[in-house]
Amino acid sequence: MTRAIIEVDGLTKTFRVAERSEGVGASMRALVRRRYKDVPAVAGISFRIEAGEIVGFLGPNGAGKTTTLKALSGLLHPSGGTARVLGHVPWKRENAYLRQMTLLMGNRSQLVWDIPAADSFRVLQEIYGIPEAAYQRTLGELTELLDLAPLLHKPVRGLSLGERMKVEFAAGLLHLPRVAFLDEPTIGLDVSMQGRIRQFVAELNQRHGVTILLTSHYMADVVALCKRVLVIHRGKLLYDGGLSALAARLAPYKLIGVTLRDGETDGELSRYGEIDKRGEGRVTLRVPRDQAAVTTARVVHDLGDRLADLSLGDPPIEDVIDKVFTTESVA
Repeated sequence: MTRAIIEVDGLTKTFRVAERSEGVGASMRALVRRRYKDVPAVAGISFRIEAGEIVGFLGPNGAGKTTTLKALSGLLHPSGGTARVLGHVPWKRENAYLRQMTLLMGNRSQLVWDIPAADSFRVLQEIYGIPEAAYQRTLGELTELLDLAPLLHKPVRGLSLGERMKVEFAAGLLHLPRVAFLDEPTIGLDVSMQGRIRQFVAELNQRHGVTILLTSHYMADVVALCKRVLVIHRGKLLYDGGLSALAARLAPYKLIGVTLRDGETDGELSRYGEIDKRGEGRVTLRVPRDQAAVTTARVVHDLGDRLADLSLGDPPIEDVIDKVFTTESVA
């Protein structure tokens, strides 16, 4: 078996946090004798990611996603288990590793606010030792992909959130890393900017084969970019596999959307399946996955010219993931 780009085996991380009761008395006692408790953040997860993959890393707040990314990028030392990225142990923070990876967090800034991004880029060029020709070539490519030309010479504090996110991406990718950990890269952005960032991430992967582990609460990011997902909850890995396969396992039904030209009489469509929702003249039916094709054909045959619109699809992936979180098992 060839060695994967990212190998994680039994990774754990437990934080030791101080605890005390409310009140002045409790505060005074804590000065003399502080009590602690262990809070597990990551509880023995294992996975492998091959070169060139874009993998979605999903879970609710507090599931352990960011803790895992920080361990894999060398910012945290785990409590147990092992991990290797590009053949390196991340928390050893070897220069040979740091030059080949990047961690981009949507709610964190690495640029100096009072100077233009172009000046910060020059500092990063020196830090990473990027030759001038390679620097100009990469900066030109990033400027084209992210439309940075109007932004490079403005102080960072004067940029909008979406503009800052674009220059942050460029800053994190100037050294052309082989692995990118993206933690909520589109958080807080409007729909249009989210789409542009997704397009850029896909282009980065296609042009340079960058291996990407992506966390996001926006399922549109995951659906657009990731064929494979990892689902984590309360520090445990619940699922590792295809996004479409996850939907098939946890939502054994499909949705048929029906709009009739003359409107629907009460309960007329319920004979074809369970009514999932209705509104604005459209009814959505929930039907067993293995009967979806036959049921759709029946609807077309029975209703014929009365059909104004008909659609067949899977349930929203948000519903599927929510079911994972509530059941905590996909076995």
